[in-house]
Amino acid sequence: MRIGVPKEIKNQEYRVGLTPDSVQEIVARGHEVFVETQAGAGIRADDAVYEAAGAKILGSAAEVFDTAEMIVKVKEPQAVERAMLRPDHILFTYLHLAPDAPQTADLVKSGATCIAYETVQGVDGGLPLLAPMSQVAGRLAVTAGATALERANGGVGILIGGVPGVAPAKVVVIGGGVVGSNCITMALGLGADVTVLDRNVTVLAHLSQTFGPALKTVYSTKAALEQYVMDADMVVGAVLVPGAAAPKLVSADMVKRMKPGAVLVDVAIDQGGCFATSKPTTHSEPSYIVDEVVHYCVANMPGAVPRTSAYALNNATLPFTLALADKGAKQALLDDPLFLPGLNVHAGMVTCEAVATALGYDFVDPKTALETKVSQAA
Repeated sequence: MRIGVPKEIKNQEYRVGLTPDSVQEIVARGHEVFVETQAGAGIRADDAVYEAAGAKILGSAAEVFDTAEMIVKVKEPQAVERAMLRPDHILFTYLHLAPDAPQTADLVKSGATCIAYETVQGVDGGLPLLAPMSQVAGRLAVTAGATALERANGGVGILIGGVPGVAPAKVVVIGGGVVGSNCITMALGLGADVTVLDRNVTVLAHLSQTFGPALKTVYSTKAALEQYVMDADMVVGAVLVPGAAAPKLVSADMVKRMKPGAVLVDVAIDQGGCFATSKPTTHSEPSYIVDEVVHYCVANMPGAVPRTSAYALNNATLPFTLALADKGAKQALLDDPLFLPGLNVHAGMVTCEAVATALGYDFVDPKTALETKVSQAA
């Protein structure tokens, strides 16, 4: 198969869909890899490194899209990229379609087979292709929030870990999943006063056992959420409903009543955000202030540490990329019931139920969509 890797063009996105190590693995299986020139610059991998791994370098994204059968990216395709998709293309990347009607409409119109990292399932019920970026984002959320707490950035002026004789910042983490647990690791490590809220008592028990009495665990009710948010110096939104838009857990009225100079870090912003006052920001302008509360809502947080992020992501995605290349999309997806939920759009059909529900499309079961297309082609 001919696999294409365009340079990421989202604002300050420095990751790359395939690392040189992944390229070498793919080429060794007999496939061809075409990389846009300087696609790896953000991870300090120049064209010569990719060529040494077996890739062919092309001069533009248009050439990559024109040549490749499968496009491997990191972030969702931007409008100019979506315009280059064809019905015979396989697109393998993060999509986050539920809050993104324009992207969904373009992917449906393209007729391409669009597979989202974030909805591939794991044997344990987790999301194995989202997990590595959730780990990175969870850890970054705390360091970003700590910076936002500085007075020069609009924050109240608290050092997250305090110093002897001065109390540390009160950090509240909403959601105890992969993002949340990594937030907790960082926040406790920096000496913060940390509370996590979750509706799953098993998750809370696991977190309590993992982190011990340093971590406060609270079952998340509306009353508890409001109480802890009002008292927090930093709140990290770490909730996730796979494939669906994030629930708005903190209302605009609650934000208005928070401490002046408090910080909200919305890691759920890729799925629309879990604070009512959230809107996507970029690494160049990462935060804004509403009602004296600093909002950090960067939609591609792991892009700030692209080398760590790209290699961590490839560790998870490479087996699936190889399956797609070796078998083709239809067979790879039909052979693996855990990979199949990754299919979000195929041949003009929306095959992720959460996306269809959120955006008003008819839902077509992914297996049905693939088999229907196969029979029509025959």
